[in-house]
Amino acid sequence: MTDGCRFRESAISRSVMCPRGAATSTCAVLPCSHPSAGAWHRGPCEDTVEFCLVIEGDVIRRARYYTDGCEFTWLCGRTVAQYVEGKTLPDALSVNARRVLDELPQLPAEHRHCAILSVLTFYKAIGQFWVDVARS
Repeated sequence: MTDGCRFRESAISRSVMCPRGAATSTCAVLPCSHPSAGAWHRGPCEDTVEFCLVIEGDVIRRARYYTDGCEFTWLCGRTVAQYVEGKTLPDALSVNARRVLDELPQLPAEHRHCAILSVLTFYKAIGQFWVDVARS
């Protein structure tokens, strides 16, 4: 439908490093081939998060993310991606910042906004998907 994933073909997404100690396969970084939806958002902390989704029918088959932010933004993006992948759109929309914070009790108070940034960006991707579907 749309290619809202601005980092999809960039050198940044091909050469990005995962946070220290994280396995590359768990980072689920872009690129995401043939995305159905995508969105990015830059938070007040200047971190950017991007989600690309492959949606088949009403199910999110693949959720990929990228951030140029801190390790806590990485953790929140990964948590959102893992939660929504394989879920129907209505079920995936039950993700919220509280759920992410509950999954990441080690998140310092000064980085709780990373959960909001990740969830907000995911919501934007779903919203863009529905706009594209309505226009087609």
